[in-house]
Amino acid sequence: MKLQFTKMHGLGNDFIVINAINQPASLTFLDPATIRRLADRHFGIGFDQLLIVEQAREGGDFRYRIFNADGGEVEQCGNGARCFARFVRDYNLTDKNTIRVETARGIITPTIENNGEVSVNMGVPQFEPAEIPFQAAQRMPVYPLQIGDKTIEISAVSIGNPHAVQIIPDIDLAPVTTEGPKIEAHPLFPERVNAGFMQIIDRAHIRLRVFERGTGETLACGTGACAAVVCGILRGLLDTTVQVAMHGGNLQIRWDGKDKPVWMTGPAITVFEGTIDL
Repeated sequence: MKLQFTKMHGLGNDFIVINAINQPASLTFLDPATIRRLADRHFGIGFDQLLIVEQAREGGDFRYRIFNADGGEVEQCGNGARCFARFVRDYNLTDKNTIRVETARGIITPTIENNGEVSVNMGVPQFEPAEIPFQAAQRMPVYPLQIGDKTIEISAVSIGNPHAVQIIPDIDLAPVTTEGPKIEAHPLFPERVNAGFMQIIDRAHIRLRVFERGTGETLACGTGACAAVVCGILRGLLDTTVQVAMHGGNLQIRWDGKDKPVWMTGPAITVFEGTIDL
């Protein structure tokens, strides 16, 4: 089968987007082994995540599915959400600037701004351990986490997917590639976790690196940026609007506090279109 796809990226976090509304048969062939082959940067297309556009099922405008490079399906991807919104608008699947998108963790509402950037209502962050999910006796702003012979301090939150965020003095020296996999697979996170390493510059600026569950370190992580900011705000270290600098570029994150949704704003870029034999 020939599969049509579009390569996109949000701050270097790269995706292929598949229109399963026009290519419904493609879903039959996209098993985990095929996704891993397509994700290979030497023998396939190469991407961090595969995004699928489907018909809505629960009253939204579209359904949004995300698969990591390891073939596993996940609940949410912030940079992908911005690319999803640009894709359905640019390919004339909708004429709306604001769309309701169904995800595995509920509805999100991306809006295409006049300057071409995309703002996404990422929903209300979840801090209760059972909702993340994270094995802890009670909700706390900071938890100790044993990593080998070392104990680190993390904040845990779900932005539709689980995140463990730690504050470090300098992300250029952060042990992302060595500590990240250990945090990702920590037994206290039964569904694994995205590991964030945050450096606070001032109350309105942070630097961030993220070791993503099922993918590894990426140039940018939208939900990771949201997670870092809300954890910093919860600890009284950040203001309500924060610029997050990652290797791929900057995102603006806003959170007005308890029971309020997180808003993320940033670019979404189309790189090329292609066809590949499955």
